[in-house]
Amino acid sequence: MTDVHHETVYFSGRVQGVGFRYTVMQVAKEFDVAGFVKNLPDGRVQLEAEGRLEEVNSFIRSVEDRMHSYVRNVERSGEERTQQFNNFVIK
Repeated sequence: MTDVHHETVYFSGRVQGVGFRYTVMQVAKEFDVAGFVKNLPDGRVQLEAEGRLEEVNSFIRSVEDRMHSYVRNVERSGEERTQQFNNFVIK
C-alpha cells in the first residue's frame, strides 16, 4: 500500500437533517477520494477523506462551497498515512 494524504474534518452548524451527507457523497463522486461521512451524536458531521493532497483539498473546498449556508465552523486536521479506504460511503 502507498501513503496518501488523509483529512479529518468536523462541520458544525445546521448540518444534520439538511441533506449534508448526501451532498458530500455526490461531491465525492467528482473527485478521486475515498473515506466516509457520518452524523455525530453532538450534532456535527464528521468527514474522513484520503487521496492525493490536491484532490482532498479540492474536495473539501467544494463541500464547503456547496454547503456554506449550513456550516458555522469547520475543524480540519491532516496527515500522511497508509491508505485505509477503498471507496467513499455514508455511515
